[in-house]
Amino acid sequence: MTESKKKQLQIAACKVRMGIIEGTHGAKAGHPGGSLSAADMFTYLYFSEMNIDPANPKWEDRDRFVLSKGHTAPGLYATLANRGFFPVEDLPTLRHIDSYLQGHPNMNTVPGVDMSTGSLGQGISCACGMALGAKHQGKSFRVYTLLGDGEIQEGQVWEACMFAVHYKLDNLCVIVDNNGLQIDGAVDRVMSPYPIDEKLKAFGFHVVVIDGHDFDQIEAAMNTARATKGQPTAIVMKTTKGKDVSYMENNAGWHGKAPNDAEYEAAMSELRAILAGLEGK
Repeated sequence: MTESKKKQLQIAACKVRMGIIEGTHGAKAGHPGGSLSAADMFTYLYFSEMNIDPANPKWEDRDRFVLSKGHTAPGLYATLANRGFFPVEDLPTLRHIDSYLQGHPNMNTVPGVDMSTGSLGQGISCACGMALGAKHQGKSFRVYTLLGDGEIQEGQVWEACMFAVHYKLDNLCVIVDNNGLQIDGAVDRVMSPYPIDEKLKAFGFHVVVIDGHDFDQIEAAMNTARATKGQPTAIVMKTTKGKDVSYMENNAGWHGKAPNDAEYEAAMSELRAILAGLEGK
C-alpha cells in the first residue's frame, strides 16, 4: 500500500471515530467501544475494498456488508455517512425517536445498510444466504460480515460456519473483531472462544490473523480472501476496544455507554489532535 493511500485511510478512519463519538454522545446511549475497535476495518471496506455506489445504495451488483454485531451500528453509520450515503450532520440524531438512525441497523430506513441486525449470531447466517444466493444467480458480488469475539459464543455462528464451508462460499469473507472484551468483561473469562483461528480452520475456513489497526495487513488479508477459491475466508483481527480514545481503550465499561459532555470533549480533543497530525496541520 502506498503511503498516500494509507494516510487517506487513516484520515477517513479518524473521521469515522469522531462520528462514533458524535453519535453516541448525541444519543446518550449506544456502543462506542466495539465501534471504535472496528473503525479501521469499516473504513477499509467502504473506502477501498467494496464495490459500492453511495448514489445508488440498492445497486443490484454491489458488494454486501452485514454487521453481525449489530450493536456497533454507530461505527457503521459513521462510515456510511463519511462515505456519502447520508449527511454526517445526522449522526447526532442516533437513537432519537424520530430519527432513521436507530440503535441497530435497519435496512428499511438507512441508505447503505444491507441487512437489519442486532440479535447476535444471526448476521453471519444472513451473509451466508446472500453469498449462496449470489452463486445461484451467477452474480460476482462479494459478501462481508463482521462479528464480535463475544458474539461467536453463540451456537448459530458455528452452524453458519459449517454451512459456509459445505457450500464452498469463496465469495464470503467473515471478519472477527477480537478486541478481547464483551459487556460482562474479558471474553476468555466469560466463556472463552479461543483459539478462534484454529476453530475456524477446523471448520474448513482459510484463516488469516492480523492486526486490525494496520491497513497494510488489512489489505493483504483482503487480497488473500479474494484469491482463495473453493472455501470461505475468515479474518481474525486483533484490535483494541475503544481505540484512539485513551480513557475508553481496553475498558469493558465502554462496551455500551455513551460519553457525557466532559467525556465527549476529551474524546473529540484527542481525535482532533490525531486528525491534525495526519493532515499535517
